[in-house]
Amino acid sequence: MTFTDLTGQLLIAMPNMPDPRFAQSVIFLCAHSEEGAMGLIVNKCLSSMKLSELLDTDSMTEAPSSQRLPVHYGGPVENGRGFVLHSSEYTSEVATLHVNETFSMTATLDVLEEIDRGRGPDLALLTLGYSGWAPGQLEAELVQNGWLVCDATPDLVFIEKDEDKWVKALQSLGVDPLTLSHTSGTA
Repeated sequence: MTFTDLTGQLLIAMPNMPDPRFAQSVIFLCAHSEEGAMGLIVNKCLSSMKLSELLDTDSMTEAPSSQRLPVHYGGPVENGRGFVLHSSEYTSEVATLHVNETFSMTATLDVLEEIDRGRGPDLALLTLGYSGWAPGQLEAELVQNGWLVCDATPDLVFIEKDEDKWVKALQSLGVDPLTLSHTSGTA
């Protein structure tokens, strides 16, 4: 089996996903290689938390956008660490991973401060934690029909409502969620 790099794509959890943490998840793959994969769940908001709560707001300007930027559950790995998936026009002075021409990811505090000051990326999604796979693990899950893969678009990742992203991602493939089986098989 040949390796296919899925960096910059979306994983869509199938209904038979055995891990409840990933039920109806849409995951943006920030990195994927033969050494493993790393992604961020983009459709599971931690409703009780906002960016302004993560920062020392006494020293911040409190830009209105920061008060509204919700914090998402990025995955079960390092769930106390923040990751910002954002549009690629912004680059942190410290470190930014340029995923492709459309998306970048920054995991340093400076991007949060820039967002809070209203000088951050045009589009951003803040997560706590990430989703990770060991070498070959994601490929095995794909073979077992645990995930579908679709193209990531800024509208789907940043603009659509979280509760609509799973259905919209499936529809981008021409799949009606009502026709999906909750059991898996192989042909």
